[in-house]
This record gives sequence, C-alpha cells and structure tokens, in this order.
Amino acid sequence: MTDIAPQDDIDAALAALPTDPAIDRLIAIMAKLRDPVGGCPWDVEQTFETIAPYTIEEAYEVAEAVTLGDTPALRDELGDLLLQVVYHARMAEEEGAFAFEDVARGIAEKMVRRHPHVFAGASVEDADAQTAAWEEQKATERAAKAAVEGREVSVLDGVSSALPALMRSVKLQKRAVRAGFDWPETADVFDKVDEELGELRAEITVDGTQNDDRIEDEVGDLLFTVVNLARRLKVDPETALRRCNAKFERRFRFMEQALAAEGKPVETVSLEEMEHHWQRAKRTETS
Repeated sequence: MTDIAPQDDIDAALAALPTDPAIDRLIAIMAKLRDPVGGCPWDVEQTFETIAPYTIEEAYEVAEAVTLGDTPALRDELGDLLLQVVYHARMAEEEGAFAFEDVARGIAEKMVRRHPHVFAGASVEDADAQTAAWEEQKATERAAKAAVEGREVSVLDGVSSALPALMRSVKLQKRAVRAGFDWPETADVFDKVDEELGELRAEITVDGTQNDDRIEDEVGDLLFTVVNLARRLKVDPETALRRCNAKFERRFRFMEQALAAEGKPVETVSLEEMEHHWQRAKRTETS
C-alpha cells in the first residue's frame, strides 16, 4: 500500500528541484524517478520497448485534443508527450548513447538545415515550393544515410514500419508517386477497387471452406487500393476513418438509448428493431 505524502513534503520536494528553465526540472524529475536507489520501482524497470506503446498513446491523445479543440487538454497532453521524450532520452543517457540535450540539438540543427529560406538566405516562391525543397533535403539525408550504411538508397527509405498501417500506406504511396509510380487517372483506381473486391469475393467459397491467409491478403489489397483512392481524392484516410468511427459511435449510442427508453437492452432485440432506430439516428443527424 502506498502512503499519501503531506502536501508540505511535496512542496518541499518541488522547491528542491531546478525551476528555470522548466525543462531542467522535468529532466531532474525523470533522473530521480529512474534512480535505482530511492527512485520509483516501476519507472526503474522500464525499457525502450515497454515505454514505446505509451509514447504512441500520448501522441494520439494530443491529436484527440486538437480534434476536440480542447486547448487546456492539449496543454496537458503535450506535457505527457514531452515526458515520453524525456523518458527515452534518460534511458539512452543511462546507456551512454545520448542525452536530452543531444535530442534537442539534433532537431534544432535539422530544422535549420531544412529551412534555408528562413535561416540561410535562400528563397522559395510559395508553400508548394517549400514542400518540394523539404522533400529534396530529406531525400539527400536518406541517400547520405544509405551511403554510410553501405547499401543502395530507396525512395521508400525512412517510412517507419511502426506507423499505423493506414498511415504507412499513405506514406508509401506518396513516396512511390514522387518516383512517377501512380495511376494516370482517378477512374483507374475505381476500376482497381472493383478488381480487388472481385478477387476477395472469389476467395470466399460457396461451401464455406476458405484459405484464411488468402482472405487476409486480398482484404489487405482492397484496403491498400482504397487508401490509394482516398489519396487521389485528396482525402486523408486516417481522418476519414476517425470521422466514420465517431459517426458510428454516435448512431450506436442513439440506438442504445432509444431502446433503453423502451425498456429493451440492445443485446435482446432483433436486428430489425436495431435497424429501425439506426435509421432514426441517421434521420436525426440529417435534420
């Protein structure tokens, strides 16, 4: 059981930490948490691998606060995300790999290098020109990294395999497009969606026997092609799917509440009754 410390003791502990700049205080707190002698047992036993899922989760919570337009929540979530950066940097420092200062210095240098029109007297015509220059600079950096590693550079280098699959599909496709590998017309992508859907149907046999691996492969092809279609239509599929998820949740909750008002748990009613209230939810949203 954990004791609850008096507020005076907490205030004294905070007063003993660096106060300016605030980042130094956070770095000192993390060092204390990770101290094998007197630190937090949970924090001490964490590794890069165990902390990484929390890092991803915090990034999504930042995105949610932005979507909701909740500025106080955004401030808090950005703090949680910053803690993740400090956490990883502290573990790296313990291994003698790098420290938080190296992280901050590295990103500062990268931003100056990628914005010569701001810091080095270069000029760009507009935002599109800046985007092109940005991508050119990143390509140069990828080529340099490949040379150091003694391998051939690929236009797909640097697209993290840890990204959510939908987001990674978009990035892979955009890289391929910059190399000229793209459909001539959007109509061609619609045809490809139909083709992939047909191939999926063909894998589903009438007698119920099916190759699960083939089914998964065909579903993947269909999803990848739909992502391609979204890209051609200038729609972010991640945003579109989040919007669809929110819409589904709203309508399902409406249906649950409507059935509850009739004294019917949703699990006990027929599909027809569910559909009736689902259509009501749709009409309510439309009106």
